[in-house]
Amino acid sequence: MTDIGVLLAAYDEQMRGTPPNLPDGVRCEQDGPLLRIVGQFRGLVSAPPDLGPGGAELDLLIARQRDYFAARGESVEWKTRGHDKPDDLTDRLRAAGFVPEDQETVLIGVADDMAAAPVPPDGILVRRVTEDADMHRIAAMESMVWQQDLSWLADDLIGRVRTHPDEIRVLVAESNGEVVSAAWLVFRASTEFAALWGGSTLPQWRGRGIYRALVAARAALAVARDVRYLQVDASPDSAPILRRLGFRAVTTTTPYVWSPPERADSMIGG
Repeated sequence: MTDIGVLLAAYDEQMRGTPPNLPDGVRCEQDGPLLRIVGQFRGLVSAPPDLGPGGAELDLLIARQRDYFAARGESVEWKTRGHDKPDDLTDRLRAAGFVPEDQETVLIGVADDMAAAPVPPDGILVRRVTEDADMHRIAAMESMVWQQDLSWLADDLIGRVRTHPDEIRVLVAESNGEVVSAAWLVFRASTEFAALWGGSTLPQWRGRGIYRALVAARAALAVARDVRYLQVDASPDSAPILRRLGFRAVTTTTPYVWSPPERADSMIGG
């Protein structure tokens, strides 16, 4: 079994740099030690594991990211990990107006150990999709699961499939033509990793093995591309399932989000 320290080191080295493939209209910028991704549904900031001494210099760096996206009228997510340094990074993010969202567990598994022919329950069809209409069906399902408007997800998936079709595999699980679960596999070129994204299932269809079938199907696709590791940012619902499948927790991740204040004129009638 691979040592957790080895897995975390590989994750930090290979999964925290510039993504190799971005949808049309999305770009990466470097600001000192930070990677800033611009042009998505909201901005994204990712830092190396250790930002150094911190202090006033770090406060200025944080404020610069906030102000950059404020000038664009956009929200921005600073993606933190549980082992990031300095230890007061999240305190400084809060002081700058960033608000933490739900914590997830970073899990890594060996692709060979997870790969198998998917065995969905009777009446469920697992298939790969590439059409725009299917991405909109996925976004509608995800919006129902998470009880929020995730319509932007369709455009994101469409852009990824259109721009880099070889670097993403989108799967759905259907019952009588209805999307009841969906998940996608994102390859990360020049690394040993592929990431498992999505993996949401309608509440009434949970506990039947659909999620596990989608993991197995994506792992098989990864192995076919000589991918060594699968990585997941797992919710509290997904993490126990993935642990039972052999994934190992290496750290946690928490998005800290700054959003522009509502304009006063948008809050007054009409």
